[in-house]
Amino acid sequence: MALNDTFYLSHGSPMLSIDDSIKARQFFKSWKNEVVAVKPKAILCISAHYDTTFPTVNVVSGPNDTIYDFYGFPSSMYKIKYPAPGAPELAKRVKEALIRAGFERVDEERGRGLDHGAWVPLMFMYPEADIPVCQLSVQSHLNGTHHYNLGKALAPLKDEGVLIIGSGSATHNLRTLNRSGKPSATAPWALEFDTWLKDALLQGRYDDVNEYEKKAPHAKMAHPSPDHFYPLHVAIGAAGGDPKTKLIHHSWDHGTMSYASYQFTASSPSHQSH
Repeated sequence: MALNDTFYLSHGSPMLSIDDSIKARQFFKSWKNEVVAVKPKAILCISAHYDTTFPTVNVVSGPNDTIYDFYGFPSSMYKIKYPAPGAPELAKRVKEALIRAGFERVDEERGRGLDHGAWVPLMFMYPEADIPVCQLSVQSHLNGTHHYNLGKALAPLKDEGVLIIGSGSATHNLRTLNRSGKPSATAPWALEFDTWLKDALLQGRYDDVNEYEKKAPHAKMAHPSPDHFYPLHVAIGAAGGDPKTKLIHHSWDHGTMSYASYQFTASSPSHQSH
């Protein structure tokens, strides 16, 4: 069953795994009923927490290990397992597609499991952990256009029933988070960047999004490092053609962390593989 959509999900804090008060958690739980009714053949996740010099796929036979790439959180979080099968065949297809598109070097990392950018949302979206998952890394030293082109090379995988998800955060400046536990108003700079992003995406201004450092207000404040933003560019590119964008979830946490999540739909099936 071909899939016509790709997604950018704001995974926010790893606390999502145990804190039922985080609104985005209900969104991820509603995934199969509200967002994607068809069960994908495999999932390709481009996570902010897999950042390498060259594009890299994780190659896992058997179940994926659960990586606890966060520190100082409640001990129960380090006991959670998400043993989804690895997807070595998909890893091979991803590597082939990227090399065919002109990416000269694509590495394989054998045995690397799933980081929390993948397993935290997936544990609510597909709690059975029965769909094979492969991860593809970002290259935070490169630009948005590089990641958009990565996505373009991956677009044909949708025709094979692969669900392509970019997992990051629409705004991601951890130093600015209000950790007092008290409700706080959203910071004006975060709201301005988040609103600019929503408008640019809904209006199809993907070139502006690729060049967000120049075009967006408070770009460096919203993303001191681009690692949580580049999965968005991959998801847009992977939609193919001139996709239509839909905002599928929006909430705020800690005053500056946007959980905005987006769906990208190919404008016509004929564009999917181009």
